[in-house]
Amino acid sequence: MVLFRRAEELSLSHALLDGCTEGNAGLLLIEGAVGCGKSEFLETVAARAEDRGATVLRAMGTAAERGHPLGILRQLAADAPPGTLPAPPSPPAEAGRVGAMQVFAAAVRELGAAAPVVICVDDLHHVDELSSRYLLHLARGSRHAKVLLAFTESVHERAEDPLLRTELLRLPHFVRLRLEPFAPEAVRAMLPDRTEAETDRLYRASGGNPLLLRSLLQDPRQRPGEAYTQAVLSCLHRCGAAAPHLAEALAVLDGLASAAHLARLTGAAEAAAVRALAALDAAGLLAPGGGNGFRHPAARAAVLDRMDPAARTALHREAALLARAAGAPDTAVAAQLLAARHTGEEWALPVLCSAADQYVADGALAEAAAALQLAREACPDDALRAELAVRLCAVAGRTDPATAERHLLEPLAALAAGRLAPHAMGPLARVLAAQGRIDESADVLERLAACGGRHPGAERRHGDIPGDDPLDGLSAFPQWAASTRRGTPADAGPPPAGRTARTPVHPAALWALPMEAEEGAAAQAAELFLRGATLAEGTVEPVVQALRTLLYLDGAARALPWCESFVRQAAERGATGWQAVFGGLLAEARMRLGDLTGAAGTAEDVLRALPAHGGSVLLGGIAGTLVRARTAMGRPEAAAAVLSRPAPAALTGSIHGLGYLRARGHYALATSRFHAALGDFLDIGRHMRRWGLDRPRLLPWRTDAAEALLKLGEARQAERFLADQLTTRDAADPWVRGMTLRLRASLREPKERQAMLAKAVDDLHRSGDQYELARAMGDFGHVLREIGEPARAAMVNRRAWHVARECGAEALCVKILPGHTGDTAEAAAPAQTPHADLVASLSESEKRVALLAVHGHTNREIAQKLYITVSTVEQHLTRVYRKLEIPGRQALPVDFHLGVAEFV
Repeated sequence: MVLFRRAEELSLSHALLDGCTEGNAGLLLIEGAVGCGKSEFLETVAARAEDRGATVLRAMGTAAERGHPLGILRQLAADAPPGTLPAPPSPPAEAGRVGAMQVFAAAVRELGAAAPVVICVDDLHHVDELSSRYLLHLARGSRHAKVLLAFTESVHERAEDPLLRTELLRLPHFVRLRLEPFAPEAVRAMLPDRTEAETDRLYRASGGNPLLLRSLLQDPRQRPGEAYTQAVLSCLHRCGAAAPHLAEALAVLDGLASAAHLARLTGAAEAAAVRALAALDAAGLLAPGGGNGFRHPAARAAVLDRMDPAARTALHREAALLARAAGAPDTAVAAQLLAARHTGEEWALPVLCSAADQYVADGALAEAAAALQLAREACPDDALRAELAVRLCAVAGRTDPATAERHLLEPLAALAAGRLAPHAMGPLARVLAAQGRIDESADVLERLAACGGRHPGAERRHGDIPGDDPLDGLSAFPQWAASTRRGTPADAGPPPAGRTARTPVHPAALWALPMEAEEGAAAQAAELFLRGATLAEGTVEPVVQALRTLLYLDGAARALPWCESFVRQAAERGATGWQAVFGGLLAEARMRLGDLTGAAGTAEDVLRALPAHGGSVLLGGIAGTLVRARTAMGRPEAAAAVLSRPAPAALTGSIHGLGYLRARGHYALATSRFHAALGDFLDIGRHMRRWGLDRPRLLPWRTDAAEALLKLGEARQAERFLADQLTTRDAADPWVRGMTLRLRASLREPKERQAMLAKAVDDLHRSGDQYELARAMGDFGHVLREIGEPARAAMVNRRAWHVARECGAEALCVKILPGHTGDTAEAAAPAQTPHADLVASLSESEKRVALLAVHGHTNREIAQKLYITVSTVEQHLTRVYRKLEIPGRQALPVDFHLGVAEFV
């Protein structure tokens, strides 16, 4: 693509051609930085002259030919019509005589008698000394001849002999034309089909340099590529002999580059470095605003990639020493150390660690991890290596939980071998506890307590946790956590065999729910905390604790929007590891609401977004949520595919492992492996009791075990587990009580079963878990048919079927109404939701009565639940039928979601 110059530049050259045609000699010197279009402009002048019948003679100076006398003159003679210009004299002594120069000048003037002669010499600064004297003699003696001399010269690389340029300046017909880089508006004018944003981006990458701009337009999507790289290297090569070597130092130093630093790093004189920087800046290669770094990262990369690896490493090492001596920021010094893989200086490790902290604060996680990894590789001290591994774990956890967990393998191995110093154990226990790896964290704390904490007289290291409790400070949400984190959990009882009571705190306490008396205040405090919380290093764990508090104490519906909010925040920060943490909670919240499709989709999104290599304790728990959702949806093959993936060994003994065990147990139940399911559920119970986390709100393992026992025909054992669950502190929770009553009803006679299932339906409706509600309603419909109430049973089963379908539980739909599809007009008509205006016309009392009727309750049962008379119930229903324009009870819509307040 041709990039046109400004009209005034072209008009000047046209005027000189016109004067030449009229017998007035011209002398044009075209100046500009490298890549600014001097050669192209000279060729434009030549082509214009040829179009007007002029004889054009071309020659080009090069650095290689500068030492060959009369090289330019030979090029001009060869380009002239045969026999018109004399061949240059062979002996240098003869060639340097004035007579030989006069002969050459006369021949040119004679050639111009027939038609104007235009002599174009590119790169005048590379012309050999003898040829320059011939050209100067021709310019002096041809003022009234039809001869135009047009030269180009780089403004930053003058000829070694200043005589030619000085003498040319004295001639009256001398004209100088300076070609500048294109301004932003010129780039926009040349590319009218591009948007302003596109042309601005092209200008920023090229600096208006025509050569760089043309290369960008040749590269795919007009972004720096191979053509741009070659253009950059071409500019450097033509900026002078010193420029390439100085550009290498510039690329290594990057933002630290200054003329003094470049001179010191290359061994050049500072004045030469100043000139080279000016040339690079004029060529549009340097960052604007006086910065001495490259304008575009691709330009820097082009220089670095062509360097010899050993030379580049040595230069980075020298740059690190220079940056340190100059008082540069630790991040700048660390960047050089990383590039050189150099840690030989005594200050290298502290600088790398300090730089890692700053990198994390700036969100440069890859650089932080690289700095810590280099420090870790070079560190000879096991304790400090363990601390660095813990810090690496924290950094990697932001983007890749599996990699974060692998960073702990070395300190855990050192601990097992007895090589880990006590002051390194606290940080290790802390990060293990935050990851939910309860048994491993407890084991570290056990060893710490056994050796009396820190070695006598040992100094505190960077990263030590202040205070006697290594888990202090893990939560910034202490309103409720303080009471549960001191000592072992309240339900844990005495320390298990093999553990000592000297352990300062049990890590399971970090995952415990508050005491019953504090639950209301804890949920309120959690939401208050979340309103002011933003994601950053150090806030993830307390945010997770607050979300879990809302999820398990205040209901999934309350927690879900908060989970969604923090998933978005993590995604905006590019923190895929944090996104997995909050995505796992979001999937669990959706599972608790019975949204099987949403839970499965969220869990799959989390697992898909993370690197495929390796396993993770956190991801094991999320995989468990996915398995439970797929199993409940009636897709055991999909669940089996997830379970077939290798699970990390650390999953056992972690809080996330409990969810995985429960999922595997549910899959075993669905595939008729009842003994295997029971084993998994009982393992959960043993872990939860041992850790002091035995709260059905967290994980109702007793109902799971009871369901497996019922499948095995062990009714008495099942009853014992269910009765035990109703004696726990969570027995009054609607979700816990509803699931327990549903299973317990199966052990009762039909009449008692009906009453128990009615209570279960009410409880599960209040809990918000639509899947468990559908299961309870399906059982309720079955018992109604069993006791001889087919009309009520049909209505309840229709409602249960539609709720199950909304959850995505296809297998449950088949169980409730085998063969029913909901596609017939008879089935679809009752499911139509009444118009919003009609629903709004109902009073709150009428809504309560209507919803209980939809759930299959008789008028007497509704009256008892709402503490009103049967007559009042009948009056309410009559008004409901009239307002909703339906004939009666059987026509009440099965998806009658009216947002009714909780039942008494």
